[in-house]
Amino acid sequence: MPRIVVDVMLKPEILDPQGKAIVGALPRLGFTAFSAVRQGKRFELFVDGEVTEEILAQARNAAETMLSNPVIEDVVNVEVVAD
Repeated sequence: MPRIVVDVMLKPEILDPQGKAIVGALPRLGFTAFSAVRQGKRFELFVDGEVTEEILAQARNAAETMLSNPVIEDVVNVEVVAD
């Protein structure tokens, strides 16, 4: 069953307290190579049948209008993933 993956991230100018908490915890767990973390959201939209351009356009529209808050978030990726 094909799926469409949508990735949403906070806009760069928006503070990310969860990302800051994660980057603070990483060194305590032995992960010292990372200097910053930004946390985002991932949505998987499952499609019965073939993913057409029309369905992909609907996914992009849903991502911009419902899955993200355009005031503080950017949709950074909408792609088809075949299983």
